[in-house]
Amino acid sequence: MSSMLSSALRNLPVSSAWAAGVFARSLSCSSQFQAAVQPKTKKTLGKTGVKNVVVVEGVRIPFLQSGTSYADLMPHDLARAALQGLLTRTSVPRDVVDYIVYGTVIQEVKTSNVAREAALGAGFSDKTPAHTVTMACISSNQAMTTGVGMIAAGQCDVVVAGGVELMSDVPIRHSRKMRKTMLTLNRAKTLGQKLSLISKIRPDYFTPELPAVAEFSTSETMGHSADRLAAAFGISRLEQDEYALRSHTLAKKAQDEGLLQDVVPFKVPGKDTVTKDNGIRPSSMEQMGKLKPAFVKPYGTVTAANSSFL
Repeated sequence: MSSMLSSALRNLPVSSAWAAGVFARSLSCSSQFQAAVQPKTKKTLGKTGVKNVVVVEGVRIPFLQSGTSYADLMPHDLARAALQGLLTRTSVPRDVVDYIVYGTVIQEVKTSNVAREAALGAGFSDKTPAHTVTMACISSNQAMTTGVGMIAAGQCDVVVAGGVELMSDVPIRHSRKMRKTMLTLNRAKTLGQKLSLISKIRPDYFTPELPAVAEFSTSETMGHSADRLAAAFGISRLEQDEYALRSHTLAKKAQDEGLLQDVVPFKVPGKDTVTKDNGIRPSSMEQMGKLKPAFVKPYGTVTAANSSFL
């Protein structure tokens, strides 16, 4: 996902989208930026003495279910594709960008600063700063607001912001006992010390630790939170199913009519080009009503059909 934000003297064209990049620059600052992004209107929402920060453009590659076409890729591969799609659509030069910030939830260990790796892969200079923010499911939104804040504070003129998540290949760790043993083994100097440590390894040491999209302090997932909120505000299962069916139906209609203009095609290495989301699946109230609660059992109201296809 990529979006572009801009601090402007005049209002720039705004494109609402799931985005990975944000650009911002006063129109008086860069002839390159002026040439690439021409305002369509002179109307401005800016106030005297306050920078008018705007979203210039936003794109995303298609959202896919885990284990499908993106299964063999890494998070920075997806983010790189969104960044390249943003640059192609806007024709904004890479050297105009002052900063890049990305949001993610479950970080890939090898590319913990995924914003940096994606930026380098997309051809940005290694002198362009980039950082990654993690704030659960609002991480990408926080990346956007971080970009806005940097522009408003006068630290940057152009910021690219967005988010990425890859559930097809999440980090699975050894147990803490096994990790501790392996680290100690790495420091052992003699064969005797190494054999002594190896002899202490027990079968339960090999039990893996699976990641969870849950809060560490409460062990609560978003599904549990949704069930609690639905109960607190008196939102029935029927209302949730109706809303979900409406969402999928409208999304399918928009997809069929070519209205999802924020989506850019992505050629997956060794596979076909992905052009559309594969999680849009309109069902029926009868089929949805047959599903059991997914989180708070047996009395919850959140199911696999009326929640995100994550």
